[in-house]
Amino acid sequence: MNPLEQRIQYKFRNPLLLAEALTHPSLGYETQRHHFDNQRLEFLGDAVLQLIFTEFLFDSYPELPEGELTKLRARLVSRDGLRVNAEALDLGKYLMMGRGEEATGGRGRASALADAYEAMIGALYLDSDYVTVRRIVLTETRERLEELVVEDPTANPKGRLQEILQAITPQSPSYEVVEQFGPEHMKQFVTRILWEGRELARGNGRSKKDAEVQAARKAIELRAWEASTLPQPNASSPTNNFAE
Repeated sequence: MNPLEQRIQYKFRNPLLLAEALTHPSLGYETQRHHFDNQRLEFLGDAVLQLIFTEFLFDSYPELPEGELTKLRARLVSRDGLRVNAEALDLGKYLMMGRGEEATGGRGRASALADAYEAMIGALYLDSDYVTVRRIVLTETRERLEELVVEDPTANPKGRLQEILQAITPQSPSYEVVEQFGPEHMKQFVTRILWEGRELARGNGRSKKDAEVQAARKAIELRAWEASTLPQPNASSPTNNFAE
C-alpha cells in the first residue's frame, strides 16, 4: 500500500483509478499530450459526498428543518470544507500536475485540493462500494462532524453565505458600500452584496462591517441565490430594501 492508501486504510484493486484521481488537468495542457485527469471523477465524487453528508445529517439531526440541514451540508461540501479534508490527508503531496501549475502554488491551491478530494472519493466509489466509501469519509471527517454540533449556524452570516455560494460556484460574494448618511457621530452605511453579476441583498448599519453582516443575514433568510430573477447591480437603484 502506498502512503495515501495507508492513510485511508484502503488498498485500490485498480490503481489506475487512484492515479486518475490524482492527475491535475494542467499535466495534459502543459505536455500537449492526451492524459486522463480527475475532472470526471470529481463530478462523480461530488455526488457521492453530497449523499454521504446528506444521509449523515438527516440521521444525526432529526429536529432540524430542511433549510438548516442544507446550510450544514453546504459547509461540509464547500471548497474550504473539502480543502480541509484534503489537507488532512496531505493530498497535495501526491498530485501529478504541470510544472507551471506547481510553480505557482498549485499543490496548496484550495481549488486543486478540493477537486482532488472529490475525485479520490469518486475513485473509491468505483473501486469499492457506497458502504466502504461512507465509512472512509465519516472516519476521516469525524472531528469536523463533531464540531458541527457546537457551532452556531447563525453566528457568522458572512461566512455562512460564502460557504453556501461557494458550494454552487467558485466565485465569492463581494460587498460594496452604496450609500452613507447622517452626522459623523451617527453615520449609517448601506451595503449591497454582489455575486455572479447580481445583487443578492442590501443591509444597513452604523459601520461598514455591521452593514455587511446585515446584508448577508438578509440574503440567507431570503435564499437570494435561488431567485430566478435578481436585481442587476446598480448604485443608483432604490435602497429601501434594508435589513431590519
